[in-house]
Amino acid sequence: MKKILVIRFSSIGDIILTTPVVRCLATQIPGIEIHYLTKKNFAPILADNPYIKKVLAFEGSLDKLIPILKAEGYTHIVDLHKSLRSVYILASLRKPFSSFHKLNFRKWMLVKFGIDMMPPVHIADRYLGAVQRFGVENDAKGLDFFIPQAEEVDLHIFPPVFRNGYNGIVIGGKHSTKILPADKVIEIIRRSELPIILLGGPEDRVNGEIIRTAVGEKAFNACGQFSLMQSASLVRQARAIVSNDTGLMHVAAAFNKNIISVWGNTVPGFGMYPYMPGQNGGKTAIAEVQGLKCRPCSRIGYDHCPRGHFRCMKDQDAEKIALLLNEFSGIS
Repeated sequence: MKKILVIRFSSIGDIILTTPVVRCLATQIPGIEIHYLTKKNFAPILADNPYIKKVLAFEGSLDKLIPILKAEGYTHIVDLHKSLRSVYILASLRKPFSSFHKLNFRKWMLVKFGIDMMPPVHIADRYLGAVQRFGVENDAKGLDFFIPQAEEVDLHIFPPVFRNGYNGIVIGGKHSTKILPADKVIEIIRRSELPIILLGGPEDRVNGEIIRTAVGEKAFNACGQFSLMQSASLVRQARAIVSNDTGLMHVAAAFNKNIISVWGNTVPGFGMYPYMPGQNGGKTAIAEVQGLKCRPCSRIGYDHCPRGHFRCMKDQDAEKIALLLNEFSGIS
């Protein structure tokens, strides 16, 4: 029996993007047992994944973790993080392993000089390349995200107007240069035919209140009021989703939602756009400001625009996004 350890420490979106690897391994190799190593705070994302036998939650010292991993007796390791930490684990376990191409030099060339050498291949497909040696093929079923039944949100807790259909707007993001400004979100909501649930973490609560105050009862500020799994439930039940380049965008893709992804300092060319390869995928649209020589200014993001103008988000066409949102939600 093959006993495989998959490694991806963070973050929400990146972990979700590895789920096709886990599923394809589990369904295409008889008798395989899959363990997944990630950071403790991200372990709940994988806890209900039926293709994973054990989730190992890492926190603290690697030296304490290594004996635990050695005792498992893995036959192969799939490193989908490719960091100094994961390389240390590979060196310590001394087991056969496979990984993927991070393409950091190509990303650097695109950011530093605007020279696009990136292949037209999604990161999820590059992750799958790490297990091709097993004869595993892409089943084209996309991403997985499993919500525990206890975390499903009953829409009856919302005002009646939200129970007959709503759209979701993800207003958060780890980096400010990935976040659509509040005035743009307000304009989208005012033009939306359906009510809007604002999605984000506790750190987005204040911004959500600014938006809700401006549009009134047409929006519900759910930021910080629900867990990640509950927020995922709200994404799953929405008609369509507008999202910055962040984790809930990939949650929406896992549920094959109609998605308008909004891009600021990063670009879809990095290979992290919504991944829905099968016939059952939702509609997708990219919202970005074309022709800015300063994009992408980073492969990750900043706390503020390094040029000071933030045109990549301030020049977004909110009217066009709203029209697409109405179309994607079945109202045009």
